[in-house]
Amino acid sequence: MAAIRTLEERGVGAAALLDISDERAALVHLAGPKASNLARARTGNFPVLPGFVLTTEFGGPPALTDEDFRRELRRRWEALSSGGTRHVVVRSSSVAEDGAESSMAGMFKSVSDVATWPDLLSAIEEVLASAVTPLRPEPAPMAVLIQLRVDATVGGVMFGSDPLTGRRDRIVVAAVSGSPEQLVSGTATDTRYVLSRRGRVLERDLGPDGVLLTGARRRKLARLSRRSSEAFGGPQDIEWAEDAQGKLWMLQSRPVTAGSESAAAEGPVLGPGPVAETFPDPLAPLEQDLWLDPFREGLKRALIIAGVQSPTRIEASPVVTAVGGRAAADLELLRALPSKRSLLALIDPRPPARRLAAAWRVGRLRAALPVISQDLLERVYDELASIPVVRALGEKELVNQLARSRQLLISLHGHEALAGMLMPGDAHAPTAASNALRLLLKARRERVPEREIIETYPEVLALYPPGITSSPQLPSTSQAPPLVASDPDPLAAARESLRFAARLVQELSARLARELGRRAAEEGTLRAAEDIAQLRFDELEATLLWRLVPHELDSAPRRAEPPLPAAFRLTASGAVVAESPGRNGGGSQGAGGGRAIGTARARMEDVGPGDVLVVRTLDPQLAGVLPMLGGLVAETGSVLSHLAILAREFQVATVVGVHDAIHRFPPGSTVIVEGDTGAVSLDQDASDER
Repeated sequence: MAAIRTLEERGVGAAALLDISDERAALVHLAGPKASNLARARTGNFPVLPGFVLTTEFGGPPALTDEDFRRELRRRWEALSSGGTRHVVVRSSSVAEDGAESSMAGMFKSVSDVATWPDLLSAIEEVLASAVTPLRPEPAPMAVLIQLRVDATVGGVMFGSDPLTGRRDRIVVAAVSGSPEQLVSGTATDTRYVLSRRGRVLERDLGPDGVLLTGARRRKLARLSRRSSEAFGGPQDIEWAEDAQGKLWMLQSRPVTAGSESAAAEGPVLGPGPVAETFPDPLAPLEQDLWLDPFREGLKRALIIAGVQSPTRIEASPVVTAVGGRAAADLELLRALPSKRSLLALIDPRPPARRLAAAWRVGRLRAALPVISQDLLERVYDELASIPVVRALGEKELVNQLARSRQLLISLHGHEALAGMLMPGDAHAPTAASNALRLLLKARRERVPEREIIETYPEVLALYPPGITSSPQLPSTSQAPPLVASDPDPLAAARESLRFAARLVQELSARLARELGRRAAEEGTLRAAEDIAQLRFDELEATLLWRLVPHELDSAPRRAEPPLPAAFRLTASGAVVAESPGRNGGGSQGAGGGRAIGTARARMEDVGPGDVLVVRTLDPQLAGVLPMLGGLVAETGSVLSHLAILAREFQVATVVGVHDAIHRFPPGSTVIVEGDTGAVSLDQDASDER
């Protein structure tokens, strides 16, 4: 590299044609990253095939008509191909590909079997024409790499770190019989090995042709991976081939890109279960601040008072949080997840001591809580009754009332949660929902218009979740649950009363927010009244009083987030990693890209933004539609193919090897794709709606 830097500093003149062994071929701006990396590797005594480069300064297609240039090009081709008796490969080396952030894998043309002089000229023109892509209408400078073609008996790709988890203590190898081209193009299913840094087999998944990597072959590959990581300063994605004489060749080397963060997922196990009843739908930012934050704070206070967990554990937990707009709770904290007690936990006296200390508090609370709750409810209802008509309030008063509603919800949710923790397991009382159903049936018997039912019987609010922009969808039921004959448990009754009071406060805050949105839209501060839900609570005052709208606010349609897994962890960047095996029992493989939900499509021509494309193979032509996809599902292919790599880079949730995918996920169905776990399923809620 010192020699290369010296050349750049000296400003050595570029040549249109450079042998791959020429030190100038290592200059990225001349040879492009692909050829540059191979030039560096060849001068570093890596097994790189001989060849030469048409640099970015050779002049493009017009230069091919220049007699002097053609003469020199033919001379080099004849020398390389032994007078045309050996075939060559013509490959792109655009400055836009093979970078550390994006490989642009498969986006540019390669011609793998060029035999004659006319074929060479045609192949060069094809490669140059591919510089214009759907993602880059203004082409980046492109060099052309010409090398001898190797007759491979086995080949594939190798990653110096796990491309799906980012682990650097593993080497991932995918192999097929014959040329690796069929693997990287997605037309063949590979045999996949996970190796230690020294080549020991940690995992193996045999493909259809059952390629076996012998110990000697694995050790050669591992050695090549280690050397390339050292030489290039990081794990490399290497395309390799072995010829009939057992010689291992490096066909390409580039930085590993788009590693998943699933290995870095840490922290508590989360899940929607405990909060799905209260918040079943995605919450907009303002809804999270108005309702989810008070829910979290109230629950946290209840947990501390009840003493079911140490204060340190509670403070370290998110308790309840929003993931992609959907509510999720700490399952371990709330003991909604089976756990194994360690030996230390069995002999540690502190938890029993904590429970003993809590028992005294709990005993007194269980007796006192119904009275305390009734006092709270009376104060809440008195305060609600004192609020003027919403439209009569000024904007400052509306914001103040929203702030007050948050405080009321903290108290209500805290007492509700405490009642649930303290009441006996067999406690019962009529639920707010059952009472709401009875009143709904009564309203319909009385022929109350649908739009007036909630104003006439507010208790019906218990039948649907809160929402600023959503409209109530009342059930068309004709039955109500039977009344509970025996006396209700005081704590259970208190819990239901507190839950309904919280729902009333949520409805009040929703109406306050709608009024603020209506005024802001009329005054032109917001483009639509519904945009109020996209603000944070601390942005309301600046937006409504001083007309300062956040730059990020956008009233364009927002993509629905997929439902959360039953149990998952979060990575440092907030990505969801389901608590399930990386490769499911059906043989499918998660290729990364996260999670997505979208409408299944079978043809590229039918794809729209956020759709899930379901195909038989990973056709390279799919690259043009990748940016608009939400997910990609293929019946065959490899997680290490060019298209799978590119899909990960575009954060398209991708799963390959999904048996009978085309029939299982027909066009028009709603599909959930788990790019990290390899799970693909129909969204049952969407199917029921249809």
